[in-house]
Formats: sequence, structure tokens, C-alpha cells
Amino acid sequence: MKKVLLSVAAVAILALGAQEAKAQSPQRAAIGVVFDGTAGDLWGVQYKQSMGGANNGQAQIMFDDNVVAVGADWQYARPFSGTNGLGWYAGVGAQLSFIDAGDNITFVALRPQLGLEFKIPAAPIGLHADWKPDWRLNHNSDFDASTFSFGIKYTLR
Repeated sequence: MKKVLLSVAAVAILALGAQEAKAQSPQRAAIGVVFDGTAGDLWGVQYKQSMGGANNGQAQIMFDDNVVAVGADWQYARPFSGTNGLGWYAGVGAQLSFIDAGDNITFVALRPQLGLEFKIPAAPIGLHADWKPDWRLNHNSDFDASTFSFGIKYTLR
């Protein structure tokens, strides 16, 4: 429960900060909550920022029992022709997972991704679902193709 309250507080703080930033920048941004199926059930806060054209940057911080994961992604996003609000994206990112289960371990991973995003046309709400494999680079390198994430974001203009 403590982690949920911390996540909600972080979303509120980031939303207020993004409201201030949007007055100075014409770029689109979104903030929300994310579920990531990597290494258990990670829940957290995600922020997405347009970098111009089809390029987006995204950052997230996620929590689970004894785990804190921090990640940053680059995405190439395009709408589907003839749809209103539905698009696809592909990208890659890096993630650090800090695990405290007796002995502290930090995992470094690359996270390619392929997903769908839907921006509700009449509301400032966006939904996403993606396939996001986890390629751990240290501590007995491993590749897990069964991971995914999904989330809901409030779109800032």
C-alpha cells in the first residue's frame, strides 16, 4: 500500500511540473501509470515526451517487493492510416533494476519494444500495450521474450 501511495504522489508531482513545462514548450507530453511484466509485477509512473516528428522519449520508475527499476526509452511512433487515435511504435531503451533480496544486485538490461497506443479522441487519455523483451546484459546474461507492459496516461498539451 505504501508503494501505491508513493506512486500516486509521484504522478501528482510530475503532472504539476509538466503543466508548468508545457507552457514553455509546444511539444506534447503524457504522464501515467504503467504495469511491466518483467521480473514479477512491476508497477510505477511513466512520462512520455515528444522529441519532434515521429520521435518520442519515455522514462519510467517502477516498484515491486524488494525491486526498484528505472528505465528510459526512445520510440518511433506513427498513426495507422484511416484511424482516429490509434497508432503503433517501435523503439529501444535501457533499464536498471535494483534488487534487495539479502544481497544487493543491480541488473542492466536493453529493452526493445513494439506496441500499440490509443489516444481517446474526445478525452486527454491514452492507453498503450507493448511487447517489451528483456535482454539482461550482466549477472549471467539472459534474454526473456515473454515480457510486456501496458499503461494508461493523461495527455498534456
